[in-house]
Amino acid sequence: MPLPAPSSESASPVVAQACWTVGPGRAEIREEVLAPPAHGEARVRTMHSGVSRGTETLVFSGQVPRTEWQRMRAPFQAGEFPWPVKYGYVNVGVVEDGPADWLGRSVFCLYPHQTTYVAPLSALWPLPEGVPAARAVLAANLETAINALWDAAPRVGDRIAVVGGGTVGLLVAWLAARIPGCRVEVVDTVAARESVVAKLGASFALPADAQPEADLVVHASGSAEGLTTALALAAFEATVLELSWHGKGPVAIPLGEAFHSRRLTLKSSQVGHVAAAQRSRWTHRRRLELALTLLSDPVLDCLITHSAPFHELPQVLAHLAGPQASATLCQRIDYPV
Repeated sequence: MPLPAPSSESASPVVAQACWTVGPGRAEIREEVLAPPAHGEARVRTMHSGVSRGTETLVFSGQVPRTEWQRMRAPFQAGEFPWPVKYGYVNVGVVEDGPADWLGRSVFCLYPHQTTYVAPLSALWPLPEGVPAARAVLAANLETAINALWDAAPRVGDRIAVVGGGTVGLLVAWLAARIPGCRVEVVDTVAARESVVAKLGASFALPADAQPEADLVVHASGSAEGLTTALALAAFEATVLELSWHGKGPVAIPLGEAFHSRRLTLKSSQVGHVAAAQRSRWTHRRRLELALTLLSDPVLDCLITHSAPFHELPQVLAHLAGPQASATLCQRIDYPV
């Protein structure tokens, strides 16, 4: 008589590996034993994760201000700032233990870089049909871009400048270029970005060649120089939306000169709260579901410029924190099958 298959409770413990930042500019892979999934939970095997360069580089470098330690916590963060801390929020995997109707489903979760993990079903977003797992690592950045445009409220026919051609800035440009009549120009110091920008339906300019008198400017370069450029490009009574987060670093910008005479508005945007104009009707879950649905467009694959295996992640983080990483847009991390 055959023995019954072991249940989750009696099976061998599952050992996961996760990436931890353990000091300024230092990360390491650590092991942890997972508890079996409880009722309403599932165990997910990670296929891909993504590095959110702006935020994760600041975390890796210890540049999260003490005042923001609680607000900057990731949903499944372990440890406390500044370190040691297990941080990240772009994870795509497949359910391998849990309710029968979830088994084998590809899901997105706001989970750190870890080979296997247990999470509530309510924290998992099944990938829509037509969205491959490898592209779904763009979901969190696209959600940020959606929220930015809700905050910015562009109008049909606007001239829009996006200063900073990183992943988030390019996703903002891609969305804005789909608004009827809008002309979108991406302004960046890396001339090689022009070919990517063209695929997304926008035009490109180096800062010295950028078109002035923009109706709306979105700043996403993460630098004081970029914000200065953004202010210079704004037309009379235009809005400059600040999408960069600078961490601890002070930012010097010219609020003299013509800032007041042009009656400019400098407005912040941050993905932690749904934009005020949408907040009464949209939840965080609905917003992320929208982002995942929009990822059905294969043109967005051009934003995933680099990939590396999970065991190299500590070295990848060190590389992304350095000046030599300017060619990298979205950095994908791939996990063993």
